[in-house]
Amino acid sequence: MVSPDHEGFDRRRLAGLAAAIGAISAVGTSLSLGMPLLAVILEQRGHSSSVIGLVTTAAGVAALLSTPFVPMLTRRFGAAWVLLVAVVLGTLTFPLFYVFDSIIVWFVLRFVFSLCLNTAFIVSEFWINALAPAARRGFVMGVYATILSIGFAVGPAILSLIGSEGWLPFAVGTGLMAVSVLPIIAGFRADPPMHEGQGGNFLHFLTVVPLGTFAAFTVGAVESSIMSFSPVYGLRLGYSEQMAALLVMAVAIGNIVAQLPLGMLSDRMDRRHLLLYVALGGIVSAGLVAAVSSNGLLLMIVIGLWGGLVAGLYAVGLTHLGARLSGSDLASANAAFVFMYSVGMLVGPAATGAGMDALGPQGLVIVTAVILAGYAGFALFRIRRVPEPKAGVSTSSS
Repeated sequence: MVSPDHEGFDRRRLAGLAAAIGAISAVGTSLSLGMPLLAVILEQRGHSSSVIGLVTTAAGVAALLSTPFVPMLTRRFGAAWVLLVAVVLGTLTFPLFYVFDSIIVWFVLRFVFSLCLNTAFIVSEFWINALAPAARRGFVMGVYATILSIGFAVGPAILSLIGSEGWLPFAVGTGLMAVSVLPIIAGFRADPPMHEGQGGNFLHFLTVVPLGTFAAFTVGAVESSIMSFSPVYGLRLGYSEQMAALLVMAVAIGNIVAQLPLGMLSDRMDRRHLLLYVALGGIVSAGLVAAVSSNGLLLMIVIGLWGGLVAGLYAVGLTHLGARLSGSDLASANAAFVFMYSVGMLVGPAATGAGMDALGPQGLVIVTAVILAGYAGFALFRIRRVPEPKAGVSTSSS
């Protein structure tokens, strides 16, 4: 196991980072193909936006139920084993969406698939955060977010080329999931140690770094809505299926461009202020999406900016969390972070689907802008009321 005590990028630390980043990026590529694929298929079958949102909500429910157990499993079996099992089970589940047509079965499959992916994301992000040198943590998380975002761009691009018909998109998604096993095996001995922290139950870590965990909630609500409903948004504006898929790709490209600069910036300034600025930028970008929605080229550019800023809340929030905690405390806090992301996934798509049914396509923009405004208000309140905590100090006011 790799000790986090020194701050250099030695061979084993790099091996552990490469294993976790490589594995979760391959999973992310499959996920970014699968989310719009499932949404488009449900839309083609005549299901309402509310039903599509509820299928996505099943993912949030699975994550809520599974997240509290992931730190315990990681302490008992190690990050590498837990990540490997989660990825293998997810790989076996994805092709079953093609096999079954029943919407009830799809709810069950979405639940199981999300349980596997949720576990994979918690473990890999703990792995990355634990091994990142303190002075370069934002940079490392920016690299992780950029590589993951490349995967999120590749998935929709593949979907735009092969379409949503037949078995091929499911076969490609399954193959991508299977590939993610390879870096896990390569870095099996480089997972971080789980030394004991200061303690506290799972719920305690929901509020240890509140701007971090509520950033996760905001991203869960907004990003899952954008990823799930961007193709539906495009279709209801009158664009083709290929253009609708390209909107998701534009969001992912925005992520690629934004994450590394935001991560590096987070190493140089108060991350709480940066979280506030990113949320405000997301609100402005949402308004611009609605304003240019009749122009396909401008829509792709602006929706990419929107997606990049929103995703930046996740990377910066996770970096903020990792700067405060370590060891088993970090594992529990990272689980709490993903738990809040999952709560957002539970709330956001359901609210967005209902908003689009009631307000038309621009319901996507309105609902997500309101969520971002709520987080920006909370961030401003915390910044004004609570002094900036010192790095490495775990408090409930950071």
